[in-house]
Amino acid sequence: MISKIVPDLAAATAGIQDGSIVLIGGFGGAGQPHELIDALIAHNARELTIVSNNAGSGHTGIAALLEAGLVRKVICSFPRQADSHVFDGLYRAGKVELELVPQGTLAERIRAGGAGIGGFFTRTAVGTQLAEGKEIRHLDGDDYVFELPIKADVAVIKALKADRWGNLIYNKTARNFCPVMATAAKMTIAQVDEIVELGELDPEAIITPGLFVKRVVRIPSKAKA
Repeated sequence: MISKIVPDLAAATAGIQDGSIVLIGGFGGAGQPHELIDALIAHNARELTIVSNNAGSGHTGIAALLEAGLVRKVICSFPRQADSHVFDGLYRAGKVELELVPQGTLAERIRAGGAGIGGFFTRTAVGTQLAEGKEIRHLDGDDYVFELPIKADVAVIKALKADRWGNLIYNKTARNFCPVMATAAKMTIAQVDEIVELGELDPEAIITPGLFVKRVVRIPSKAKA
């Protein structure tokens, strides 16, 4: 009997290696797998490369992962917010690397990684520092910069519901980066609010098929995000 459900967060993060590239879902707090991030901290794999929309805020979530000294590099679109004190301090001290990627480009690089595409050309960042060292091609009257796909060892994401096969549905905008991240990692781990029986999920509503999901852990949530 196929079941991707694991009993707890420790089992969900078991086997994650030092030096892993980790995709973390969420847009701000919406759809961010906070409990899985805490489990990553407890797991204590080091020298991680984190790929996410932002570099954390306050002292929770991604910021806590950074504060624990487990991250070598951050690839994101918004490294600084009003309360991004942890990342700011580490970056200025030279303790963490940053690769800044425009948000649409970040999503497309992850999608390309999951789709097996070798890269793509985009007008975004042409003529800026972000294009330095990259191939520029003149196409149909405009310059385009070549961007490489992002592939990861692990993706940690949040969904609303799953069945034991790992099929996932999301809660509105909490969906954000999670579906493309699920396709671009060797191992996708999903925390969900609810696990339902096979057949209860409308096939038309399933956004991430279980084919892309390795582990599912149930974390009941009062606020569906």
